[in-house]
Amino acid sequence: MGQTMVQKILARGAGKKSVEPGEIVNTKIDLCLGNDITAPVAISEFNRMGAETVFNTSRVALVPDHFTPNKDINTAKQVQIMREFAEKHRIKYYYEIGKMGVEHALLPEEGLALPGEIIIGADSHTCTYGALGAFATGVGSTDLAAAMALGEAWFKVPPAIKFEYNGKLPQWVGGKDLILYTIGEIGVDGALYRAMEFSGPAMEEMSLEGRLSMSNMAIEAGAKCGYMEPDGKVLEYAASRAAREYEPVYGDRDAEYENTFRFEVSNLEPQVAFPHKPSNVKPVSKAQEVHIHQSVIGSCTNGRIEDLRQAAGVLRGNKVPPSLRLIVIPATQEVYSQALKEGLLEIFMEAGAAVSTPTCGPCLGGHMGILAPGEKAVATTNRNFVGRMGDPQSEVYLSSPAVAAASAVAGYIIHPGEVAK
Repeated sequence: MGQTMVQKILARGAGKKSVEPGEIVNTKIDLCLGNDITAPVAISEFNRMGAETVFNTSRVALVPDHFTPNKDINTAKQVQIMREFAEKHRIKYYYEIGKMGVEHALLPEEGLALPGEIIIGADSHTCTYGALGAFATGVGSTDLAAAMALGEAWFKVPPAIKFEYNGKLPQWVGGKDLILYTIGEIGVDGALYRAMEFSGPAMEEMSLEGRLSMSNMAIEAGAKCGYMEPDGKVLEYAASRAAREYEPVYGDRDAEYENTFRFEVSNLEPQVAFPHKPSNVKPVSKAQEVHIHQSVIGSCTNGRIEDLRQAAGVLRGNKVPPSLRLIVIPATQEVYSQALKEGLLEIFMEAGAAVSTPTCGPCLGGHMGILAPGEKAVATTNRNFVGRMGDPQSEVYLSSPAVAAASAVAGYIIHPGEVAK
């Protein structure tokens, strides 16, 4: 029986010809990542184990992004730990304010997440890089510490589930809508410790940004990783940015899948995840009675340039009512700069939005947009658990940038086609 892309990548990393689902393997790591929440813990463990230095100064990336710009003394200390560690060990890829971005948008831009690689990060949304044809997954801080010292990690090889998306994507429907729809269909544990393989005509048509959004939220279905095999779009992107040599990997035609789901998407509406689960999904037409106090456009899921263009296309010529807060957060400095050149930031500000420097900020209830009791927000983020963005009595509704922008204008969740001029 043939092997999936993930099996082949793990087999290569382990120095084996093949691996089987459920098998425990120890593999070499191509890149390991930590942020300002998880890296300080990993650094403490790294020091406690007596490691003298990192295994490779060009294979460790440290990105303080969750509470930056630092919101208080404690978060400033967290970043200080990272900065001093990076300086001591001469880590090449340390990104702070002015250079940093939301980690899972930044690393692909910097050419640090590449096809065929094994990438781990002490952040659950590390699975984002599967869109580039990598095996990428989140780990705990102790695993990150060991990987920084040894350049290795162990995995249980995940079985694979195939998701085939047929048809042509309607206007206003993209990767965020497809992944929300998928999670709504299978549940938050529907792909528990599985590899989600995304395929089909709709995926081939989809932009790289849309694919990154889908892989990003594979974890919300319980998956170990979410991925697409690298096609021409991925290879062109990787070739233009790669910080090192890489070799794409492709699955066998006779690879074995635990299950296969086929979805026809030609008539799919934009999707909205209601509180308090990413699986509590409804089409936008069923959400229009939800009045909101805040709209957030950004995060590692939807803060890329395509997302901002989509939001600006809805907001152009419209105004946000005084009773509502619209926060737009470009995911990286590159995205911020490109949005500035294209006049997108002017559109946001003319509409009444606040535009922030890159940060995870409100996504995890960190800062830059905390909700008060009873408030409701629509957000392009990836989680809407109780208290995720502020008070436990607040509510978060997940959507695409187009829906979030349209809802900011209307004051309630609405189809973007009803607002865009």
